[in-house]
Amino acid sequence: MNPATPRLRLLAQSLVMIAMTSGGFSLNAASTGLLLVTNKGNHTLSIIDPEAGKEIAAIAEDGTTGHEVIAGPEGKFAYVPIYGNSGVGGKGTDGQLIRVIDLDAKKISETIDLGKGMRPHCPLFNPHDGLLYVTTELDQSVSIIDPQTLTVTGAIPTGQPQSHMLALSHDGLRGYTANVSPGTVSVLDLRTRALVTTIQAAPHVQRISVSPDDHWVVTADQTAMRLVVIDAATNEVAMSIPITGHAYGTAFTPDGKWLVVAIPGKHQVGVIDWAARKLVHSLEVPKSPQEVLIRPDGAKAYVSCDASKQIAVIDTNTWTVEKLIDAGPGADGLAWAEKR
Repeated sequence: MNPATPRLRLLAQSLVMIAMTSGGFSLNAASTGLLLVTNKGNHTLSIIDPEAGKEIAAIAEDGTTGHEVIAGPEGKFAYVPIYGNSGVGGKGTDGQLIRVIDLDAKKISETIDLGKGMRPHCPLFNPHDGLLYVTTELDQSVSIIDPQTLTVTGAIPTGQPQSHMLALSHDGLRGYTANVSPGTVSVLDLRTRALVTTIQAAPHVQRISVSPDDHWVVTADQTAMRLVVIDAATNEVAMSIPITGHAYGTAFTPDGKWLVVAIPGKHQVGVIDWAARKLVHSLEVPKSPQEVLIRPDGAKAYVSCDASKQIAVIDTNTWTVEKLIDAGPGADGLAWAEKR
């Protein structure tokens, strides 16, 4: 990243994001941007024009391999942690790099070196402090990076192995990691950079999301066909929601009315009526859906289907699959880069 990029610009963009998530702007306003997809099979980042339904570029990550991606608030850069060549908890290489990709130039512009193999995985920006948070599994932590200097400024311990995925509360105060084999969720205080507590959610979990009102945290039980719901006020498991198979990624619509769920074994996407806490739609999608991304205006849901090298585009008004977009092999992590 260009170190001369003014902090004020990042702050302004962050304030826009805060206003959008807190009701300052209409979430139904038109949203235009680029869809970013990490392709584990060929170690590339796809840049996709979602309206045209086609890939604009596939950028080599120069590493094995990126699983997840996030776009910076300014919409110019993408950040791809290089995880390694194994699955979570498996034997293999231990990545230590995060690639910074210039979306205009369509190439790697900088690299963040964590200094040792940590298997960095899930990156997220907190718009309230402008910092980048990245799960660093082998260190049992979430590392904190200043995007202006591209340096690690701190870390929050998760107290658990395999802290694979991360979700942040919309008020910028809490972080939650899904710790896969332990089946736990770590609750993190983002202000004090401390572990608050660890919640036993299931024997084995995958992925995690937070409701727009920050009241509920959802993770997927990998030993039963259900989602586990945690009450963020008490940090206790409050309920479970039955679904048609073992889930992976979940994402709420911005209005909090719907929870969209990837169900890989059934090649389905489930839609849960959140008020009723009930599965009300099951949509057929290509093989092995992984991650769900809701467009900022809530009008579309994007679901990566890694075995088919495609992204399913779902209309959230009609709950139908609108189209399929070709990506790369092993399509997995998704992010939205708002056009500037």
